[in-house]
Amino acid sequence: MSAITSYPIAAITTAPGRGGIGIVRISGPDLSGFIHSFFAQELRPRHAHFLAFLDADGQAIDEGIALYFKGPNSYTGEDILELQGHGGTAVLRRVLNRCFEVGAAFDLRHAAPGEFTQRAFLNDRLDLAQAEAVADLIDASSEAAAKGAMASLSGAFSQQINNLADKIIHLRMLVEATLDFPEEEIDFLEKYQAADQLRHIDGQLQQLRLLAKQGQVMRDGLHVVLAGQPNVGKSSLLNALAGDDIAIVTDIAGTTRDRVTQLIHIEGIPIHIVDTAGLRETDDTVESIGIQRSWQEIAKANVILHLLDGRQPDDNSDHDIMERLPKHTPTLQIFNKCDLLSADQQNALPNDNKNHLQISAQTGMGLDELRQRLLQIAGWSANAESPWLARERHLHALERCNDHLKMAQFHAKHDDQILDLFAEELRLAHNELCEITGVFTSDDLLGEIFSSFCIGK
Repeated sequence: MSAITSYPIAAITTAPGRGGIGIVRISGPDLSGFIHSFFAQELRPRHAHFLAFLDADGQAIDEGIALYFKGPNSYTGEDILELQGHGGTAVLRRVLNRCFEVGAAFDLRHAAPGEFTQRAFLNDRLDLAQAEAVADLIDASSEAAAKGAMASLSGAFSQQINNLADKIIHLRMLVEATLDFPEEEIDFLEKYQAADQLRHIDGQLQQLRLLAKQGQVMRDGLHVVLAGQPNVGKSSLLNALAGDDIAIVTDIAGTTRDRVTQLIHIEGIPIHIVDTAGLRETDDTVESIGIQRSWQEIAKANVILHLLDGRQPDDNSDHDIMERLPKHTPTLQIFNKCDLLSADQQNALPNDNKNHLQISAQTGMGLDELRQRLLQIAGWSANAESPWLARERHLHALERCNDHLKMAQFHAKHDDQILDLFAEELRLAHNELCEITGVFTSDDLLGEIFSSFCIGK
């Protein structure tokens, strides 16, 4: 997959704003000419050089550390020069502009988003799953997510993908060899215990899918929408879960007129909670718009918390809301204000701790059970192996791989004298795994992935 580029690229790699240190990074196939033109001297690879960064008139723009990494032993696999100076926006821009002035003779251009990491991928320094982990590590919003991203970056996810791919390759090799000798086809499945090998591969794939699902939840979290009539305590529940006064809470119905979103973490899992306008019939134009947006959020939810006033559990309006909620989305009925109920009234309410929960957003009653239920819906288990991060595209590829393996098992059982279909399904399953690590992938997919990176990475 090694790719040789004909031009160098440069960008500021540190975040915008003021800081103690700012870094300008240059990467290219051969930076020796650029370095000599910029500093009028050679730089020793992997040694820190304290130098002045001069403008065209020889005046100092800044002074700092120059680090030179000779390819292929660098992040991108090319020559890399990092200029580490003071972190002010103006001074970094001046240093970068000076790089472009000097680099004009070497076709230096501004790096596109993610282009440094893309070159690392194209030059076999990282596979595609590891390259995506770079962005995930930068974007990690919790310690658990950062650990998961680092595990992916170190190759833990890729190693499991490659181990599974190797087993499929071994079985494919036997099948392809047998296809060259048709007289051996009838005995193949039994002779090489192909069905047993396929069952072992399937078991490994199912475990991988489970871990990938956890990794995807750790990365993306759950989109949880609070829905219900006005004054059932949606905003109070948001504040209780967030541990802060995020939303306005009053006794006036219809206080919340627009969605309010808050990110919280439960055992390291990001949970995006959306408070919505109370669902009811109204002639108020502004409130109607808020209610329309509430239904839009409900349609996008991973989990719906349908809040009801525990003192009025049989309200017909709640039945109407329940009928309109998406049937395919996990929905929990949350009876709030249960601290105001007698023991007999509480016992009369559904309370299976699965689809029905009794809580009090005011006192905190039942909130721990609610948090654990959300983790269960997410498929999270604290006792499971610590996962790497995974993306939605990884889950889809694993799902397609699973479909092809199921078809291979079908052909092994029903078409044991025709190995061509068996071999083709194995090939397609293998290709799906290779798409995760980037062995086989389209330019459109690469463009979509790396365009989401920040400039300078």
